[in-house]
Amino acid sequence: MLNAAIIGAGPYGLSIAAHFRERGIPFRIFGLPMDTWLSHMPRDMLLKSDGFASNIHDPAGVFTLERFCAEQGITYADTGIPVGLETFSSYGLAFRERLVPELEERMVVGLDHLPAGFRLRLDDSEVLAARRVVLAVGITHFAYVPPELAHLPARYLSHSFQHHELEAFSGRNIVVIGGGASALDLAGLLRDTGAEVQLVARRPALTFHSGPGKKPSLWKQIRHPRSGLGPGLRSRFYSDAPALFYYLPERLRVRIVRTALGPSGGWTIKDKVIGRVPLSLGCTHERAEIQNGRVHLHIRSLDGSAREIVTEHVIAGTGYRVDMERLTFISPDVRSRIKAVSGSPVLSPAFESSVPGLYFAGVAAANSFGPVMRFAFGAGFAARTITRAMMRSQPHDPVTLPISNVITVGSKESPPVGEAPAFQS
Repeated sequence: MLNAAIIGAGPYGLSIAAHFRERGIPFRIFGLPMDTWLSHMPRDMLLKSDGFASNIHDPAGVFTLERFCAEQGITYADTGIPVGLETFSSYGLAFRERLVPELEERMVVGLDHLPAGFRLRLDDSEVLAARRVVLAVGITHFAYVPPELAHLPARYLSHSFQHHELEAFSGRNIVVIGGGASALDLAGLLRDTGAEVQLVARRPALTFHSGPGKKPSLWKQIRHPRSGLGPGLRSRFYSDAPALFYYLPERLRVRIVRTALGPSGGWTIKDKVIGRVPLSLGCTHERAEIQNGRVHLHIRSLDGSAREIVTEHVIAGTGYRVDMERLTFISPDVRSRIKAVSGSPVLSPAFESSVPGLYFAGVAAANSFGPVMRFAFGAGFAARTITRAMMRSQPHDPVTLPISNVITVGSKESPPVGEAPAFQS
């Protein structure tokens, strides 16, 4: 039986694998490397995170984004120079090649419970057993579409994570819903491609990160210290003390994760949106229907007035909501055993769920460890913590399974144990 399996190959999965490798923990890792970034974000996007906060984490802290950029001749600065999506994606692929060569670009399509661990079924029908499983599946499983729009056919409605190449929208009339980074990036970049785009948001005003300026005074640096999540004492606490955040009352943790670091765009996208994209702010979408091949979107303003927008296609830039039921590759039996609050798993201080041996890292761990789990910056803490837990519980004796649970590698007769996930990165 395999000691550990990692599902997902984005910043969290790769960081955890690099730590396991350095500590000699036997493991296998499955997923498409950096798939969320390579396939599900607009190609010309710039990251909101500063350069120093955009590292994938190896145990020695050697292969940083700064080092990668130096090797490739890419302009880099800890702050002030935005990190391009292509740069970050290429860095992740290079990290994989150097530090996680074991990555298997196969998908886990089934995860079920065994008496001494878990059974995993891969998309090529291989079946294997693992004592422990770490789920680092990223955000794309949890794309949220408001119920007022969810009934629209795919021809007329999509989510922001579905769009990497935007050229197909050139010359088309598009409405983007949302006021956060995903919606603002898409609106600005769609305008660049020649789309006739407008943005509808509930927020009465848009918020953007502040761009580089003159060096702040010492007093301002003390009151608003730099952190991996932006300036400010609260952001510093969220980014640097997830272990302390864990011990806040549960209700407070959930509220902070829901409200802190609210919807905002990077400073680089502001000029692409303001003055270029028509804005309908302070508006809620009440319903939508298809008439004569167009979407008729009914919205209501804060003053109570209602109007209708007619468009060819609606893109929901409405973010992500963790929900264990969306992880359909996990068997219903295992999902039913995962204790959850507000859709997120309840985790131990070591990231272990209520199902012994099943760990969650990344956005699914945010309610336990804070907003930092929504960003690559949190991958280092998650990797170190999970690795320590694995080292403490390393088995010393082999496990012999009952004959009814013998695993056949490559068997075509393996019973299905779940549905295939859409993405694992």
